[in-house]
Amino acid sequence: MRSATRGSVVEHLLWLAIIGFVAGTFGTLIGAGGGFVLMPILLLLYPRESPELLTSISLAVVFFNASSGSAAYARQKRIDYRSAIMFAAATIPGAILGALSSAYIPRQIFNGIFGVVLISVSAFLLIRPETTRNFNSDPGRWTASRTIIDAAGTSHTYSFNPVIGIVLSIFVGYVSSVLGIGGGIIHVPAMVQLLDFPVHIATATSHFVLAVMALTGTIVHIVTGTFSHGMGRTIALVVGVLPGAQLGAKLSNRVQGKSIIRGLALALGFVGIRILFTAF
Repeated sequence: MRSATRGSVVEHLLWLAIIGFVAGTFGTLIGAGGGFVLMPILLLLYPRESPELLTSISLAVVFFNASSGSAAYARQKRIDYRSAIMFAAATIPGAILGALSSAYIPRQIFNGIFGVVLISVSAFLLIRPETTRNFNSDPGRWTASRTIIDAAGTSHTYSFNPVIGIVLSIFVGYVSSVLGIGGGIIHVPAMVQLLDFPVHIATATSHFVLAVMALTGTIVHIVTGTFSHGMGRTIALVVGVLPGAQLGAKLSNRVQGKSIIRGLALALGFVGIRILFTAF
């Protein structure tokens, strides 16, 4: 009996590692941190666990995924560090409040909110027309301009309003922390559509921001004692996430920006509908 039980535990941990690999690969490819892939799976695998515990596991995995992905994107020289540090600092207050708030949300309501958020973002990405960049416009008072030359020699020039970016990051910090999804599913589309970042720069920069945000939320869960109940499952997921993140960053060189956004939208819609059904 003990041998059978031990075998089932090992098999379960192996499956978690595989899930982590898939989440890490796809999450890094689109700059979403993998939380939007992982959290729905955790909700389906552990229907009796509290949202607080599952978000603590997801945020810890997102941290390792985002850190691994950021290292890969750093080698590709696609991270806008000046913007990343500014946005990351703005996510911290929201991440702390979000991690604390998750303890007060009933599981059924959590599932409903989670499903609606995913479906809404999916619809936004599929319906909203692409923005037309105007690099020759005169920079305004609240405009920051960047020129990033990546490792391949490609130059990316763009301008954005940092005030909008900071306000957006505060919101992303809270929502991503309370839902345990990393925030990339909101941050990347917003950076592309609202701040006019090139898609590949947005995914790389977002990963850096997600690492800081997820670490902040994880620390809160460690302090409150929630994370101690999910440490074993987190380790198994991280074993798969680390190599998956490296693969996702490599694949990003071969996938066009439009395909990344379209794939993100379809995936969000699918998992959103699936999770929403569990709320009723």
